[in-house]
Amino acid sequence: MDDQTRIEIEAAAFRRLRQHLLEDRPDVQNIDMMNLTGFCRNCLSRWYQEAANERGIEMSKDEGRDAFYGMPFADWKAQHQTEASPEAQEAFKKSHD
Repeated sequence: MDDQTRIEIEAAAFRRLRQHLLEDRPDVQNIDMMNLTGFCRNCLSRWYQEAANERGIEMSKDEGRDAFYGMPFADWKAQHQTEASPEAQEAFKKSHD
């Protein structure tokens, strides 16, 4: 496989992951993803921002989130995020000390 084809396949896989997390399963909470996998949608938006910055494209944290979520993060939170359970918050604290 040539490099361009590999890049295109990786980009397609990323777009499908993004679709799954934003459209197919918006009910899955970021804190639950963090507790189970060690990353969440916010991590993906930060990695997107960092990749842009590494290529000389200035992008803030908020701009990275807007690009990933397809809307301001505050709007996403209002539409999809619920208050984390005490158990989820405790698991997060234990894994991020």
